[in-house]
Amino acid sequence: MSTLPLALQREAPASQPLRTGIALAVTVALFYSLCTLAWLVAPGPFMAFMDSLFHGLTFAPLLKLKASSFSLSGFVWALLVMSVWAFLAGTFFGWLRQRLNAKDFIE
Repeated sequence: MSTLPLALQREAPASQPLRTGIALAVTVALFYSLCTLAWLVAPGPFMAFMDSLFHGLTFAPLLKLKASSFSLSGFVWALLVMSVWAFLAGTFFGWLRQRLNAKDFIE
């Protein structure tokens, strides 16, 4: 017996990869926005964290970029590109996962 909720069991299989793609795209958009906000609010501590995260690779030259150099159009463009890429990657992942779980694949 499946452990999936009944609503998901009845869902059309074709829509599941799309739902995975949408979920990943929304997640990427949200976390990219939060990352940008953190940089705008506290650029120094944020860059120190990035240095630690990337094992000492220095992001100090980026500190020369002030929050005033932030461009809303650049942010929106990057957000759009990353979200579309995440949607495509998530949809492909959902499709591939569905194919690998197919009964005829196992038998």
